[in-house]
Amino acid sequence: MRIDILTVLPEMIEGMIHCSIVQRAQDKGLAEIYLHNLRDYTTNKWRRVDDYPFGGEAGMVLQIEPVDRALAVLKAERTYDEVIYTSPDGELFNQQTANTMSLLNNLIILCGHYKGVDYRIREHLVTKELSVGDYVLTGGELAAAIITDAVVRLLPGAIGDEQSALSDSFQDGLLAPPVYTRPAEYKGWKVPDILLSGHQRKIDEWRLQQAYERTARLRPDLL
Repeated sequence: MRIDILTVLPEMIEGMIHCSIVQRAQDKGLAEIYLHNLRDYTTNKWRRVDDYPFGGEAGMVLQIEPVDRALAVLKAERTYDEVIYTSPDGELFNQQTANTMSLLNNLIILCGHYKGVDYRIREHLVTKELSVGDYVLTGGELAAAIITDAVVRLLPGAIGDEQSALSDSFQDGLLAPPVYTRPAEYKGWKVPDILLSGHQRKIDEWRLQQAYERTARLRPDLL
């Protein structure tokens, strides 16, 4: 999988793509992640990529020209499955969306910034709009990092134990059950006996029951 991220602040994402599972996925050749500074695609001599909105509203708006130029350069080299725009009013990004995106080959993520982007970008240049929550960030870089991490970790081979990803919260529409590790007792707080029993079928039943109970208590909307 290849992911190209268009941003005015590549340094906000640089560290994340060179850490942990995302870096290991790149080392294994499972993922390629490239950051593109939109300022490299502007014709403005001061490298500006924003301007005041028509109509007098406060804030600055990302211009269409540098975005269109950047997309044209990338699309001339390969075909992309999706051109994603990160926006607080986009479709809510969730585990099911991450699962679907992990099956694709080439993605572009355009990071929203300032007051937003020239709406013609959304009308004509992007194919999908995603939000990571009902709140506003300074820019879409953090959202792009979240999306990238959630998708890349699902690539076969990215995680040493692939079953680990399959048992994460939301994969089956439920929150994950509690997990414990050594020591079996600490300050009088004990690990549930069932997990020490060695009876795998009963352990699996307990985990499913716990997942349902936690979901009903913490996220009943999922049920």
